[in-house]
Amino acid sequence: MPRGPRPLPLFLDMLHAETATAPDRRSAALAGLRAYQDAPRGLPPKPAPVRYRKGTVRVREYAPVGSTGRAVLFVPSLINPAHILDLLPERSLLRWLAAEGHRPFLLDWGTPDPGQALDISQHVERILLPLIAKFPEPPILVGYCLGGTMALAAAQCASVAGLALIAAPWHFAGLGEAARADVARLWTAAEPSCARMGLVPMEVLQSGFWKLDPARTIAKYESFSRTAADTPAFRQFVAMEDWANAGAALSFAAGRQLFEEFVARDLPGSGRWHVAGTAIAPQALPFPAIDFVSRNDRIVPAATAADLPDRRDIGAGHVGMIVGSGARAQLWQPLSDWLNAVPSPK
Repeated sequence: MPRGPRPLPLFLDMLHAETATAPDRRSAALAGLRAYQDAPRGLPPKPAPVRYRKGTVRVREYAPVGSTGRAVLFVPSLINPAHILDLLPERSLLRWLAAEGHRPFLLDWGTPDPGQALDISQHVERILLPLIAKFPEPPILVGYCLGGTMALAAAQCASVAGLALIAAPWHFAGLGEAARADVARLWTAAEPSCARMGLVPMEVLQSGFWKLDPARTIAKYESFSRTAADTPAFRQFVAMEDWANAGAALSFAAGRQLFEEFVARDLPGSGRWHVAGTAIAPQALPFPAIDFVSRNDRIVPAATAADLPDRRDIGAGHVGMIVGSGARAQLWQPLSDWLNAVPSPK
């Protein structure tokens, strides 16, 4: 069975549409697709050891055994796997931070338990908050993408030392009317089948991402056809695409809340999102907080940011800010500096 992109038929339809008048581009994109599918994959790296667990969710520790520094808990999105924060040895934000003397932990959502039909709010209440409570001292939370939205909510319902958001959507109206209308049409078409399954398959979400910029999606495969094999650029492309095409389904409840309450009604951005009985409001944070915002993000546009008082704009895309060639200078080092400046608890 060929590897992704998932869903492959939709990708091929999009490829043919985007290259309908350019046969050379079509040939290049197909060659890039074949090179990606046929690329050798080694054994996956051994995951970091588990420190805490809650059901199928794991918290993995990246610092050396015996480290006593401040715990920094990274909360990734429910969409796509957590390992974008530990993509490759040379492209691992978590391992780099550990080498810099920090004590990072990664929350790995894993595969949803079919018996737990949790929405996004309940993921915070029943999973994230109990895991935060397991730390002997309040951790710093770092949330990426939808994980940042959830981390912001958790930070107002738990004892934490600080909060960093990375490409985290809050004002969902900032997606723009056209994008929100596209999402609404996607959900209207997919919702009956998702309701019957009790899940929102990754393919539904991926097709929505592709619609944001189909030309760029195809162009990157054209470019990859010219990338020499067994080079860092080749290995990183394969790793990033494998990540982008992986991921467990969302629970139906989480998908419905994302599409209907967040995107369509903008509950967070309008101050109407309540978690654990608390109205979540970014302006109410009583601890150090920072907001890393991408100026070039197609998935989470800058207009969706919570816009915390300490806001750092980055000239990289949604994934590039985490693993791109400029990630260390634009995000990793500033984040490390900020973590070092968070006061120790009294």
